[in-house]
Order: sequence, then structure tokens, then C-alpha cells
Amino acid sequence: MSERLGLIWGSAFFAGSLAQATAWLTGQPAVVLLLAVGLITGHAGFDLVHPENLGAGLEPLVGLLVSLVLFDGGLNLRLAGRDLQRSVLQLVLVRLVLGLPLAALLAHGLAGLPWPLALVYGAIALATGPTVVTPMVRQLRLAPKLGQLLEAEGLILEPVSAVLGLVLLQVILGDLGSWQEVASRLLLRLGGGVVLGGLAGLLLSEVLRRLAAVAAARGGAGPAEPGGLELQLTLGVLFLMFSGCEALLPESGLPAAVSAGVVVGLRLDAAATQLDALIRQLAMLAITVLFPLLAADVSWAELSPLGLGGLACVLGLMLIRWPLIQLTGLGLPSLDWKEKALLSWIAPRGIVTAAVVSLFALELDRAEVPGGATLKGLVFLTILLTVGLQGFSAPWLVQRLGLAQPEIAPELPGTG
Repeated sequence: MSERLGLIWGSAFFAGSLAQATAWLTGQPAVVLLLAVGLITGHAGFDLVHPENLGAGLEPLVGLLVSLVLFDGGLNLRLAGRDLQRSVLQLVLVRLVLGLPLAALLAHGLAGLPWPLALVYGAIALATGPTVVTPMVRQLRLAPKLGQLLEAEGLILEPVSAVLGLVLLQVILGDLGSWQEVASRLLLRLGGGVVLGGLAGLLLSEVLRRLAAVAAARGGAGPAEPGGLELQLTLGVLFLMFSGCEALLPESGLPAAVSAGVVVGLRLDAAATQLDALIRQLAMLAITVLFPLLAADVSWAELSPLGLGGLACVLGLMLIRWPLIQLTGLGLPSLDWKEKALLSWIAPRGIVTAAVVSLFALELDRAEVPGGATLKGLVFLTILLTVGLQGFSAPWLVQRLGLAQPEIAPELPGTG
């Protein structure tokens, strides 16, 4: 059994690295190829990789690695300027207030989900995953304003989506009674995660500052050359914080990871950029192995019963983003029509969405509530279509709209 489990991990790493190499050689979006490799090697393809054999240990590992990606995003979250901050706030509020009920309406009317599960789908579909958006933004070389807006949307809404979906699931399972209890549970987990993450970020940033001061006094390497110690401490604090938050308040680890990253990034400033160079490599490694692994768990038996209704639901979800972006842009002269057009199209769902719905489907099956498999199939169909269609078309759209930054040519020796 141990040899088989090792083979699963080895296959996932190899498949992911092969997809990354192919993306680098061809210029295609890496996330699309990672998803395709997972489908080909998993249940929907040649059935070579069976993620379910990894057992219960897969879920906490996915959580830890996703927290690393969210922490990396928080380190880079620099919302400089009131226009950008207002754009992010308006986008998040519009999608929460209007996007959730519209997605639930589509899931109920077109995919046939009962209203309670349709609302859970609407909550899960809020998340535009940083695990997908961040690599896409970097590969497309978007202007900083657009890239930060897309990344901030994912970093804020992904933890909100997970917590809100869990609270709605508990309503379905009868664990929560009144809506007052629902609201208090939601605020407790989101607010508790943000506070605990902020405290962890303060502690970590102070430790890193003191280490830098000691290294400078000894004439050793500072934050620009961490030598591995700062990275090890960062990962230790991050993973302990995430697992502790999940033990105290389930799903609070995600907002805590974002909050900790933001605090460390603001307090360390330039040093955070150096730390992020190391964190980013680890985050990309996490995406490289997890995306094919979770995609391999998708089977056609979960997707085929959805039929044209499920397909219409997901396409409708992609199309309703356009009017939501138009509402977001009201009163914001900083966003022109080209930028709004791009924002209206790029909204892929990612690893957290897949992990959350897999957990929810198990909970529904244990409680003998029908519809868990349909919910999981619809969410995975959403991931497949948004990543596939938007991932492949985004480079073309960016070039057509002229929104890509010019690529900086390397300076030749003796020309500086």
C-alpha cells in the first residue's frame, strides 16, 4: 500500500511538472494544462491516478498548501490608491449581494438543484481562486492595477466563500437554527480568522525583523539572503496558525492565512519581497501537484447526469459576471471599457473550490441528504469550464485589448 501511495504522489508531481514545462515551451496557460493532465491521468481519462487512495490525510495537506498560496497572495497585496481600494470593495460587495443569489437561481432553475443546495453552490461559486488567478495574472503580464484587482478579489472572496458555504451547509444539516445564529457563526469564523492571522503575522514579522538585525550585527546575510532560516520559521508559523485556526474554528484558517500575509507584507515592506520570492516558488510547487491530483478525482459519472442544464448553468454563471462588473465600475473613472471587458471574462475557480465541495459532498452523504453528488459534479463542471475556456482565451483577449505590459528584454553585458 505504501508503495502505491508513493506512486500516486510521484505521478502527481511528474504530471504537474510536465504540464508546467509544456506551458513554458508553448506559452499556454499553465493552469489549463495542469487541469488537462489531471483529467487525462485520473478517473475521467486513463484511470491511472486514484486520489481517493490517499485517504483522510489528503484534506489537511491540501489545506496547508492552499494556506501557503493565500499567504503568498497576502504578501503581495498592495492596494495603493483610493480608486483601487474602492474598486476592490465594490466588486466584492456586488458579487456578494447580487452574484450569490443569481448563481443560486441558475443552479436551481437550470441544473435542478434544490434551493438549499443551490444556495450552497452560489456561495462556493463566489470564489475565484488565487491558485488559478495569480499564475494567470503573472503569465499574462497584466498591468499592476488589473492584476491586483483580480488577485484581491480572489484573496478576499475565497475564504468568505468557504466559510459562507460551510455555514449554509450546517443550516441544511440542521446544526444551526435561526438566521441570527447563522450570521454570528459567519462573523465569528471570518473575524476570528482575520484576528488570529493578524496576530500571527505581527509575531512572525517581529521575529523576522530581529533575525535580520542579529544577522546584520554579525555581518551575515540579511533578509535579502535569508539562508533558509526565515523561510523555515515562516512556514512553521503559517502551518501552525492554519491548523490551530481550523481546530478552533473550522474554515477560519483561510482568512487567517490571507490576514497574516498582509500584515507581514506591510510590516517588512522590501524584505517581504525577498521572502515572497521563496514563498512563491513553494506556492507554485503546491499548485503544480495539487491541481492535477484534485482534477484526477473527477469522473464522468459525476458530470454526465448534469446534461445540458448543468452546462447552461455554468455558462450563465460566466455571462452574468459582465453586468456585475458594469455595476462595480459605476463611478470609477479609473476603469475603462477594455479593463471592464477583461475583468468580466476572467473568473476561474480553483483548488479551494474543489476541496470545499468534496468535503461538503461527504458531509451530505453521511447525513443521507440527497444531492451531494450533483452539487459536486456541478462545481467541478464550473471549474473545468471556467479554467478551460477562460484560461485558453485570456492570452488572446489580453493581446486584442492591448492590456499586456511590454516584456522587458534582458540587458546585455556592457550595455548598461
